Amino acid sequence: MVNLEDAVIARLEYYGEHFEILVDPDMAADFKRGKEIELEDILAVEEVFKDAKKGDKASEEAMMKAFDTSDPLEAAAFIIKKGQVQLTAQQRKEMQEDKRKKIVATITREAINPQTKLPHPTRRIEIAMEEAKIHVDPFKSVDEQVNTVLKAIRTKIPIRFEKVKVAIRVPGDYTGKIYNIIPEFGTSKKEEWQQDGSWIAVVEIPGGMQDNFYRKLNELTHGEVETKLL
Repeated sequence: MVNLEDAVIARLEYYGEHFEILVDPDMAADFKRGKEIELEDILAVEEVFKDAKKGDKASEEAMMKAFDTSDPLEAAAFIIKKGQVQLTAQQRKEMQEDKRKKIVATITREAINPQTKLPHPTRRIEIAMEEAKIHVDPFKSVDEQVNTVLKAIRTKIPIRFEKVKVAIRVPGDYTGKIYNIIPEFGTSKKEEWQQDGSWIAVVEIPGGMQDNFYRKLNELTHGEVETKLL
C-alpha cells in the first residue's frame, strides 16, 4: 500500500462516468506498460472515487455500469490501463524516450531507401525525426505512431516500408542452422536442394533487416554462404 502523500491520481472517463483512484506513479506506469504488479501495492486506498480530492466515492451503480463489477481492484486495473495517470516530468521524459527508441527500431527494421534498396542507418532515422520535429506520445502504442512518423520523415529522407527477396546458397553442412534462423527474419518463398548437397532458397525479409540477415548468415556458415538481392 502506498502512502497518500506519495500518491497521484489516475482518472478515466467511461460510459459517461468519471472515475479516479490514488496510485503510486512509478508502479502505475509499470503496470500500464504490462508489468505484473499486485494492485494492492499500487493503490494508496482500495477505493474508486468520483472525485479523489474531495473523497467522493464512485457509486456501485456507476461502477457496475462501466466495469460490470463493484470490486475496486478490478476497476482499478481497468482505470490504470485505459485511463490517464498523472506523471512526473521525469517519468514522462523516460516513457517518451523509451517509446521513441522502439519507433526508431521498428522503422530501422522495416524500411529501406527506395533509391538504393538498402536500409537506412539508425542515426539517419533519428536525425530525420529530429528535423521533422516528431512528438512521441508516451501513451500511444508504437504501431499507432510508426506510420505517422514515417510520413513525416519522408519529407527529409527517401524512405518506405518494403520487403525484399534474397536468394541464398548454403553448403549442406550448414543448412539446418540456416533453416532454423530464417523465421527470425522472414519467410522462405522457394527452396531447392542441389546435386552437390547445397541448399538454395529465396527468403523474403523486411528491407531494413538486410544487414543483420547477411551478418547472421555469414556468422553461421563461417562466410561460406552466397547471397543475391533479387
